[in-house]
Amino acid sequence: MKKLNVHKFNRPRLLIVGCGDVGMRLLPLLTPYFRVFATTSQQQRCAELRAAGAVPLVANLDHPASLRRLAGLAPWVVHLAPPPAEGVLDRRTRNLTAILPERGRLVYISTTGVYGDCGGALFDESRTVAPRNPRALRRVDAERVLRGWARRSGAALSILRVPGIYAADRLPIKRLEQGTPALTAAEDVYTNHIHADDLAAIIAHALFCALPNRIYHAVDDSDIKMADYFDAVADAYKLPRPPRLPRAELQQVVTPALLSFMSESRRLQNSRIKRELGVRLRYPTVGDTLRTL
Repeated sequence: MKKLNVHKFNRPRLLIVGCGDVGMRLLPLLTPYFRVFATTSQQQRCAELRAAGAVPLVANLDHPASLRRLAGLAPWVVHLAPPPAEGVLDRRTRNLTAILPERGRLVYISTTGVYGDCGGALFDESRTVAPRNPRALRRVDAERVLRGWARRSGAALSILRVPGIYAADRLPIKRLEQGTPALTAAEDVYTNHIHADDLAAIIAHALFCALPNRIYHAVDDSDIKMADYFDAVADAYKLPRPPRLPRAELQQVVTPALLSFMSESRRLQNSRIKRELGVRLRYPTVGDTLRTL
């Protein structure tokens, strides 16, 4: 990964918008090279962010007035904030672009859900998006808004499409303990995964190495179906494997939101992050990682 040649008292400014779990993992990778500002909507998190080396800023993307102090603050930006919970437009990203500087560099963390159901096909970043639910539509809208901002401002935009994020403290343990069923093998869907630490590293690589206006699949090397993933987690933690039901029965006992996750099957190629960004995954597959727990 390329590094910035900067003096510790003359570091360029970087803004992390929405500094949650992944942002906290990203901070130690960036603070040696940037003066990092990190937004949070919760005043009580300021001490945590400050202790991690960031300058905390309380801001809410739903309230444009709270963003005024961010205007032109940093030429480097990482956009980790999720869209609103409702609607098909991401008004938060619209509010953010209103205060972003010209000719900066921005990395946006999107979702692999923008592709919709692909019938288990294996594909690269050239595939056309086909969102099937409002959650994915909001992400497609955010990508479109950011592309328009990049064209107008002369900025360099990188979009990382991210699948299910996992880590030792981000596993479906509660679901397994509750005995939530999964699909039968014949109807199961392929899922994609990335360890939270690997995602933080991919974001850092993208800041330094990504081509402008480029899409990257931030996924690991896993080739696994959803129920098999649940089985692997259950085995690693010595929990009962989930019961398996055909889709017709499953849709009677799970929420519509959960069913939507279990209705899209796709496999994403990740050669671009390795070839162009120089990424070397610390956790290549979710199966290998779980076997080490």
